Amino acid sequence: MMESVQSQKFAYAFLTLVTLLARWLSTFLAAWFGLRLLHSYEGRAYTETVPPKEGSAHNTEPQTVKFAGRTMDLTLFAVTRALDVLVGDLWARHKARRLASNRWSKAERFLSKFVDPLVFAASSGLVMWAWFYHPSRLPRSYNKWITSAASVDLRLIEALRRCHSGEFHYGKETGQAHLLQGMCVDYEWPLAWGDPAVVVPIPCQMVHMSSGPSCEYHAASRFFRAWKWSMATYLPLTLALALRNPSRKALRRAIISSCRSSSFLATFITLFYYGVCLSRTRVGPRLPGGTTIERRQSMDSGICVGTGCLLCGWSIMIETESRRKDIALFVAPRALATVLPRRYSLDKEWRERLVFAASTAVVFTCVAENPDRVRGVFGKLLKMVLI
Repeated sequence: MMESVQSQKFAYAFLTLVTLLARWLSTFLAAWFGLRLLHSYEGRAYTETVPPKEGSAHNTEPQTVKFAGRTMDLTLFAVTRALDVLVGDLWARHKARRLASNRWSKAERFLSKFVDPLVFAASSGLVMWAWFYHPSRLPRSYNKWITSAASVDLRLIEALRRCHSGEFHYGKETGQAHLLQGMCVDYEWPLAWGDPAVVVPIPCQMVHMSSGPSCEYHAASRFFRAWKWSMATYLPLTLALALRNPSRKALRRAIISSCRSSSFLATFITLFYYGVCLSRTRVGPRLPGGTTIERRQSMDSGICVGTGCLLCGWSIMIETESRRKDIALFVAPRALATVLPRRYSLDKEWRERLVFAASTAVVFTCVAENPDRVRGVFGKLLKMVLI
């Protein structure tokens, strides 16, 4: 009798494993050939004409070089979702074991609650760093949207970029004064403020633009302006969704949601700018050696922007828990894209197909076996389509 029960359990486990492998393999093959079909299209941005080398034959024609990477954003999205599924499943099993043995600690509870904010804070920090110093690593539309939300004079951004690269140097004549002196004329400031050889560092009032010398007033004005700009985007969208089932409750929910999301984005922008002010004006100069030219140079070469990048993402705590995970999983692939090449050699394209197909197979198999494991709006959409 016992042998019969054990054999039935073994048969059930074997059948389950075979079913899982069959689902995974079928999805893997579909994803592989689907991405291969997308790769068959040749985009101009991924084709480059290389002129003949010096000393080559007179009749040598230019060589056309093709690159891969056009579908990198899609692949990174699939990778992010697959990692979320795998890590989430392992964590859920760990949590179940710990709860069963009554050993679930406060640290583990804290980690469960703050993992999504941490992912968003790290991801948004990488994205903001890339926007500041390596804008080519971001998609053009994403770059344009961040620039619009930042609402900053691009000459100031360029000055800090040149400071990072070493072209704009305090206490030395480097021929860079014209860059910020144009701002001085437009905002009616002393021309000396724009000359790094004369004034060290760039006055914080220039960073504030038209908001005056106070860093705190600038932060408050930034919040108010960003909140208005965000509401102009969020409110029409949420009201349009509420009109599908119009009611007083739906209208109130739409307004509250718009206010919360606008506050999140406004706080994000405010924390970034105030982080810059904290390091270069409020805290940095009070540290040992903080007023030397070398320290001022290092502050404006990356520390001030890095501080803003570290702080801004924690504004996600304003959002609801369900929105935090959606936003974190939306930004994470874009953060990964900033540390990976946008274009790569065509002979390595099979690696991207392999990663995409394996990741997609993990997500789709999980939807079939444990649909609640795929989180957020994307998980609900897959559940609706596949089940």
